[in-house]
Amino acid sequence: MTNEIPRTTGSAPDRIPAHLEPDPPGQVESLELRNRQLARAGVEAAQQVLLDRYRLASPAEGFDLLRGASQRFNIKLHTLADLVVRIAGPDEGAVQWFPRRPRLAAPALPGLRVLPEARTSHAAVLQAGLRRVLHVTETDMGNVQLVEHRMLRLEKHVGLNRQFTDFFAFVQDSTTACAQAARQRQQVTVKDVESADIFDEDSREAILQTGSRAAHSLPLVSRSGQVIGLISSHHEQPLRGFSEPQLTALASTGAVVGGWLHWHRQTAVLDALEHLHSTARIAA
Repeated sequence: MTNEIPRTTGSAPDRIPAHLEPDPPGQVESLELRNRQLARAGVEAAQQVLLDRYRLASPAEGFDLLRGASQRFNIKLHTLADLVVRIAGPDEGAVQWFPRRPRLAAPALPGLRVLPEARTSHAAVLQAGLRRVLHVTETDMGNVQLVEHRMLRLEKHVGLNRQFTDFFAFVQDSTTACAQAARQRQQVTVKDVESADIFDEDSREAILQTGSRAAHSLPLVSRSGQVIGLISSHHEQPLRGFSEPQLTALASTGAVVGGWLHWHRQTAVLDALEHLHSTARIAA
């Protein structure tokens, strides 16, 4: 697909459809500011937790702990920050944060094309999950969101323009298909974005301007039923819906990717947090 804005021909001045008009500079700056603030808020909350827990001299030391663990274990800093805030801290004076936790091998990834050496790669598994969903739904536009800090955070995308990705960098409310799919823990199909009452007008326009006329959101669910993220497909034409085999294949993909994400958070991410704890104790 192309993101080029179509224009009329003839001697009359070119006219751009209203929903394809580029955002005015003020709106773009507002989105960028919002995204920076939301991204910073999660990290700053984790810095404060670490400041209090380890009696650090300044929040900057908390940031250094997060950054060091992030780089060493190749885990995104905002992911570590989210879990520092959400999960219970180590016992007072404990040498280990997560003693006696089981060590499990990476789960199988049926239906996903992931090289054996990449089975533990967060980026590779999410990319494979997105490719699988787009193949089943027969489109080339889509995105992956993960649940962090009680929001949906855009993690990966393909075929979507900057205006879309800036607008949906963080989703906080329920006026989107992805938010409803997460809340209901089930797949949500929007057959026609233009007429669907699921969106508020700003969300609708942000979707339409990127060339999407229909969408489908698939929750990524752990074995315990927790929604960890979503994969959404976008379509250039309105949809009639998906067949039962398609919906079944999508549900299977959601379970596979959700199960893998749960494993990753219980292994690689906790390893990074354990390292953070050990480093903080030594420095204290």
